[in-house]
Amino acid sequence: MSDTILEMTGITKEFPGVKALENVNLKVKPGEIHALIGENGAGKSTLMKVLSGVHPHETYTGDITFENNLCKFKNINESENLGIVIIHQELALIPELTIAENIFLGNERSKNGVINWYETINETRELLEKVGLKLDPQDVIKNIGVGQQQLVEIAKALSKKVKLLILDEPTAALNEEDSENLLKLLEEFRLQGMTSILISHKLKELFRVSDSITVLRDGKTIVTYDLKGNNITENQIIKDMVGRDLSNLFPSREMTVKDNIVFEVKNWSVFHPIDSDRKILHDINIHVKQGEIIGIAGLMGAGRTELAMSIFGKSYGKKISGQLYKDGKEVNFKNVNQAINNGLAYVSEDRKEYGLVLIDSVKQNLTLANLSGISKRGVLDKRKEVSVAESLKTRINIRTPSIEQKAMNLSGGNQQKIVLGKWMFSDPNILILDEPTRGIDVGAKFEIYKLINELVEKGKSIIMISSELPELIGMCDRIYTLNEGRITSNINQADASQESLMTYMTQSRGE
Repeated sequence: MSDTILEMTGITKEFPGVKALENVNLKVKPGEIHALIGENGAGKSTLMKVLSGVHPHETYTGDITFENNLCKFKNINESENLGIVIIHQELALIPELTIAENIFLGNERSKNGVINWYETINETRELLEKVGLKLDPQDVIKNIGVGQQQLVEIAKALSKKVKLLILDEPTAALNEEDSENLLKLLEEFRLQGMTSILISHKLKELFRVSDSITVLRDGKTIVTYDLKGNNITENQIIKDMVGRDLSNLFPSREMTVKDNIVFEVKNWSVFHPIDSDRKILHDINIHVKQGEIIGIAGLMGAGRTELAMSIFGKSYGKKISGQLYKDGKEVNFKNVNQAINNGLAYVSEDRKEYGLVLIDSVKQNLTLANLSGISKRGVLDKRKEVSVAESLKTRINIRTPSIEQKAMNLSGGNQQKIVLGKWMFSDPNILILDEPTRGIDVGAKFEIYKLINELVEKGKSIIMISSELPELIGMCDRIYTLNEGRITSNINQADASQESLMTYMTQSRGE
């Protein structure tokens, strides 16, 4: 038996103006969990798209050897036929179809063009049992949770007789419980002899389940570590990823908090936009001072995003009641434009759906939230647009060959910088940041943290929502905890710990 199931040698891949991969080498042993890690834009996803045939043979140089056979995949079907299956970060399920229909889409159980639904349902039930899902095969995808959808994707991969399972940021959108269940499943697959390649920015997860780690930086292979019996640390991996030491994951900040309250939410209640009898938020009371960063901590479903969107021009919810005060005066934002005009900005947790126009350029996205700032008498000043975009690109270090590059072609970290830059150009007083570092690497996170600190040092105020408790503790002056739509605590940074926050996040009411 060969000591490798997969070997990629000298892989080089270029896009217009960008060399995404340069002479990359990767060896994966059979039956192991092999982690692939690097900063956003390092080339991880591109390498896996080369492997799976998304980028077909002859669009790159180098060799792929799988199970001792030289492979020249022209499309994803050819790689799947050999048992190489990739699950992308953005799930590829069709919300309106059932679990069974999604699992066997394009791989139907049929005879003479007629689908055998009995066989389809039975096989789906067996696959769901393998991934630990107790759901009806005929449940519709849009009615199940994100964690369950991730497991449906894995069940779909198992239906294709997978030998090498590639998972790109599988836990990025999952809560802790769903992440833990998925990692346990990968460990079970390993015991059964399956090989996995795991792409993630969550180092603790990788160290827990991985046998080997390969680090990419700037499209090149830096190092591969065998984790068994070797004392490899997270700090060593971070240094390999970013090319320098990061002695502190959170940049230092001068005390910026003033005494004056600039924004206050009082007795804020919100009902579900469709089920108008279902109350989502119950009498929320929070405030933020000038130059302050406050955090909102809560488990998935606690109402964090609903709170942010309802504040931001009532873009979520029905029967909204309560008061908003800005600089001591009551305000009423009936829509998003009124919120923006009154100095609010909202960075959504879903940058691709709500934060960016992916088919537009970096330049167009950066100036989108403040078109009046690059216009005169309603006419766009294209020179000013270029000047503003170039200035923001430099200021916030967006890594792109040109401001004319489409946003869809940039890494997640650079896309997130564009969203932040867009709102910085609108010059808000209050920024609501919903999961501002989700799915981006430690180096890009540090740069975004520095941008946040720069904003509050200039007198801006930040409301920061995050699922990562160390991030909230490292960045925020105070942290509110939210559970079942109710505020359960208001903790100063000095008194905050992951344990204390989790306690308040899981209890019904504050002390």
